[in-house]
Amino acid sequence: MRRRSTAVTTAEQPRPASKPGRQSQAWKINPFTFGLLGALGVLVALLIGGMVGQLATVLVYIGVALFLALGLDPLVALIERRLPRPAAVTIVVASVLLVFAGIIVAIVPILVEQITNLIDDGPQMVADITASAWFKDMSAQFGTVFQDAADGVLSFLQDPGNFANISGGVLAVGVGIAGGFTAVTIVLILTLYFMASLRGIKRTAVRFVPAYQRSRFSGLLEDVSGAVGRYVIGQASLALINGVLSLIFLSIIQAPVPALLALLAFIGSLIPLVGTLSASIVISLICLIAAPQTALIAAIYYLVYMQIEAYVLSPRIMSRAVAVPGAVVVIAAVGGGALGGILGALVAIPVAASVIIIIQKVTFPAQDGKIVPPDGDLIVSTP
Repeated sequence: MRRRSTAVTTAEQPRPASKPGRQSQAWKINPFTFGLLGALGVLVALLIGGMVGQLATVLVYIGVALFLALGLDPLVALIERRLPRPAAVTIVVASVLLVFAGIIVAIVPILVEQITNLIDDGPQMVADITASAWFKDMSAQFGTVFQDAADGVLSFLQDPGNFANISGGVLAVGVGIAGGFTAVTIVLILTLYFMASLRGIKRTAVRFVPAYQRSRFSGLLEDVSGAVGRYVIGQASLALINGVLSLIFLSIIQAPVPALLALLAFIGSLIPLVGTLSASIVISLICLIAAPQTALIAAIYYLVYMQIEAYVLSPRIMSRAVAVPGAVVVIAAVGGGALGGILGALVAIPVAASVIIIIQKVTFPAQDGKIVPPDGDLIVSTP
């Protein structure tokens, strides 16, 4: 007969204690090596920071183009119900190019003409301001400060030799305009590319996630892209309404350079709260060139318009988009403007909206599902 083997357990023999000297020698690092590694880490961090700083403008362009593509994607989906997607993308691309060309053809000549007239009529406008009754009243109350300032501006504009001194400034303005046109062209090209390949980009992004999480991640990606797209197109619609109404109203009250001021109102309305308010203040101050009554009428108009936009237009246009709290809008706009200027402020708002959607779809449900603490004891709330 076989004997059943029995396992014999023996107590573990205690390991000999290591000597303190050996442990300290094992963790001992040469000071020179430590300093060299630290210096290399600092150099790598500075190199990465410098690269990010150099690419900040490019990253802002990519962000603007991506969010514009998300904003145009609902139009593609709407046309796609009747036509294949390539045809829908082609129609939207052609429409965007036609609108861009139309804006250039319609706005640029008017802006050039109005700016030229402003330069030509500058001395006469300054003289009219100094001869007005309200300026004389202010000069009588506050002394000759206003009169001296106006005389200085008038003498500067009337002296042709001063234009040679500001040639460098004119050249800088020209370079800035050319750079802005180049930036718009780059953003437009990237927008068209992203719009044509948006579905492929989404499929590629989903493949970076493990297979068992792809369904949830794909749904979250669609929610984020859809809500951000509706937000972008809704904000652009509000900006277009403000720009068109500003052009009509400023032309009626005979404000200086109404086309340029309407363009300023359009760009400002792309940034909610902060941009609309800032553009309204700047436009009202510029209207002082015409007359104080014109500036007052413009200020009253924009005050009424902001109330109508906040309580009538925005709830209807932005009803399906994600609601971004006012404090978050201000913080995102200021932070984005500090990092990337106007384009950075424009990108920061959709980024904040994306973060809010992710928190609502991922973080809050995960936290709501944690009803049992890690130790397994159910917590019962008592009144």
